[in-house]
Amino acid sequence: MKIVQGWLSDIERIESPNADPRPSPDDISLLVIHNISLPPEQFGGGYIGQLFSNCLDPTQHPYFREIHQLKVSAHLLIDRVGKLTQFVAFDKRAWHAGISQFEGRSCCNDFSIGIELEGADQIPYTEAQYTALSQVTKLLIDHYALITVERIVGHSDIAPERKTDPGPAFNWHKFRKLLP
Repeated sequence: MKIVQGWLSDIERIESPNADPRPSPDDISLLVIHNISLPPEQFGGGYIGQLFSNCLDPTQHPYFREIHQLKVSAHLLIDRVGKLTQFVAFDKRAWHAGISQFEGRSCCNDFSIGIELEGADQIPYTEAQYTALSQVTKLLIDHYALITVERIVGHSDIAPERKTDPGPAFNWHKFRKLLP
C-alpha cells in the first residue's frame, strides 16, 4: 500500500462530495482518530459509506431521520475486519472534526487527516482494526513529515465539549506500541 496523489493504492475508494480544498495543502500536521457506527453500536450494512456519500435513506432506521442530511466525511474508514475505505484524498479537507482546536489552532479540518474506526466508545476495537490503523498511521507519518506520534489525537481531544470518541474502549497504549 502506498499513497498516490492523495489516495491509498489497492483499497476501496468511494469519493465523498463532502470535501473541499485545504487552505494550505502543505500543512497536513495532525491525525484525528474517530469512531462511528450506524445505527449506533451496530456494525455492517454500508450505512457509513451512505452517510459520507449523502445517500443515507432516512426510512431505514429511526436514527437516520436525525442524521441523513448531515454533510460529513472522513478521509478513511477502517471497518471491524480491518478493511480500509477512502472517501477523501489526503490533500483535500474532509469534514470530520467540526468545531475543534489543537494547540491553539481552530478548524482542525484545515490541517488534519481524519480516520474513522467502525466502533463505539464502550465496545472494544478489533485486532484487525489496530493492525490496519497502525499500518496506515506509519504510512502517513512517512509521507507527511509534520504528522508525528505526538500529533495523533482522538476527536475528544480536539472537541472535548462535544465529542467522546474514540472512547474509553480504544487502547491508546496498545496502538502506540504498534508505531515506530
